[in-house]
Amino acid sequence: MHVSRLAVTDFRSYPAVDLAIPPGVSSFIGPNGQGKTNLLEAVGYIATLSSHRVASDGPLVRLGAERAVLRTVVERDGRSITAELEINPGRANRARVGGAPLPRPRELLGLLRTVLFAPEDLALAKGDPAERRRFLDDLLVARAPRYAAVRADYDRVLKQRNALLKSAGVTRHSSGADLRTLDVWDAHLTTAGAALLAARIELIEALRPLLDKNYDTVSRGGGPTGMDYRSSLGPDAPLVPDRDLLAAAFTAALSEQRSAELARGVSLVGPHRDDLWLRIGELPVRGYASHGECWSLALALRLAGYDLLRADGGEPVLLLDDVFAELDSERRERLAELVGPAEQVLITAAVPDDVPAALAGARFDVAGSEVRRVC
Repeated sequence: MHVSRLAVTDFRSYPAVDLAIPPGVSSFIGPNGQGKTNLLEAVGYIATLSSHRVASDGPLVRLGAERAVLRTVVERDGRSITAELEINPGRANRARVGGAPLPRPRELLGLLRTVLFAPEDLALAKGDPAERRRFLDDLLVARAPRYAAVRADYDRVLKQRNALLKSAGVTRHSSGADLRTLDVWDAHLTTAGAALLAARIELIEALRPLLDKNYDTVSRGGGPTGMDYRSSLGPDAPLVPDRDLLAAAFTAALSEQRSAELARGVSLVGPHRDDLWLRIGELPVRGYASHGECWSLALALRLAGYDLLRADGGEPVLLLDDVFAELDSERRERLAELVGPAEQVLITAAVPDDVPAALAGARFDVAGSEVRRVC
């Protein structure tokens, strides 16, 4: 799988650009602030319908424009597939494949798979739990796009339930009607939440050996790793991929926390409160791991996700956004060795010397929102 063409209109800093991109390694070189990352962000957005840099679509549209349009040609299974995505902040986005409109942009998921390495990845090891939850859920959707609907359902129900909790808390005394309505939302929340929890637990089991293998490779024998799912449902919650057991535990936890939730006006248990606990040896990464160890672990997590997607079929496109400038020379060369054989690798860097020699390939110079292939 690889992207053979990328065209954007009014996306970020680009009025318009249209690029033919070869398989193998392509590097986009230019000083900071020239728009290199925007190109990788566009490819990633087509694949995931989200940005690794911002939470909303507004900043993706060029200043003064009403919408942005992304077009790609994806080569997979011997076919060329054209995909188009129209980004309309404040309104529904629209998607097409082969010129035919899709009922929902979400149906674009699965056409293109990407794995992104970026400076922000350090937050996977050192940042808040939300970063690790997003890593898990993004990987779930990349493997099985149907989980985008599960994720969206959970977020929608959680928002409605929080609004009800806040409203009931303001009155200080919840009515019988409030509590009956809350019971209904509890049932919806546990159904969607149990499905998401079960999928996360299965995913972690699949990632464990891959994380250990990749960390050992990146760090050159830096020791064993571990990952454990920390559930907000309580210490006795069954961490097994059984939706019925998880739904029962979720229901019990909601019942136990109801008074506290009404007092605070927010949902206190569920997948949105969970964490992926990472270890090197017997020590947790947060608070104990060095900067270099954190980088190695973050890279190992991304590589584990890449291995998992590749094993599922359809090798992902690798996006390396200015990541080599963040690494010491040993980790830089080791990462280059690991990703070099991929079907397609797209790299951004400020200067050509930031790109390891093992990743020599096509080069595009980026300056003033203009992109020119030089070799």
